[in-house]
Amino acid sequence: MTALLSYQTALLVRSQRWLPPFILYAAFLGIGVQGGQPVLDSLGFTAAGLLPVAAWLVRICVTNEPPAARSCVSAAVGPGRAHLAALLVALSVAALVGTVATVVVTLISDPVSADHQTRVPRLPAGAAGLLATLACALLGTAVGALTAWPLLRSTGRAVPAMLLAALLAVVVTGSPAHAAVSGLVTGSRSGTVPLPLLPLAAAALLTAAATAVACALTSRRSP
Repeated sequence: MTALLSYQTALLVRSQRWLPPFILYAAFLGIGVQGGQPVLDSLGFTAAGLLPVAAWLVRICVTNEPPAARSCVSAAVGPGRAHLAALLVALSVAALVGTVATVVVTLISDPVSADHQTRVPRLPAGAAGLLATLACALLGTAVGALTAWPLLRSTGRAVPAMLLAALLAVVVTGSPAHAAVSGLVTGSRSGTVPLPLLPLAAAALLTAAATAVACALTSRRSP
């Protein structure tokens, strides 16, 4: 599996297809997060913006290989393992980007509540923001896995489905990403730091299920 992960990582880096989602995320944060804003609000914004980026990275990773190369890799290690490696690389890169963004936002934000009346401890706030970011990275990976090949082959259907699913995952009540982000926003209003452990666990379970479905279908469908 290590060799597969290295192979998929090299494909992603060399393709330079990762640049558009990274630039979009940087622009999103540059517009929505300013130094001196309440830390929990800024961290919620940072986490929410990562979800579509993670879904986009999944789409990039699972479509990076030409069909002939995919067939060779699948024949060597099995289609399910090859697809799993692509999903894991997308998740890892999204989590890394989100972690870096969370650290930067935590450092530049003001450790106060939304009304600037209550001090919010910076380190616990950063930890809560990191958990929310990981939850969004996981759920974004699940969205990408369910809206890309092998479940949806047509780009005309897959891309709109991915965008719509990513949006719903952030705004719909009951979504782990929505719970994690709204918990940070609510905590900012009260000056308390929530720990979104339950949303993170729910996102991990949903991502594991989506990954299992995608890998199982990969074993049954040719590129």
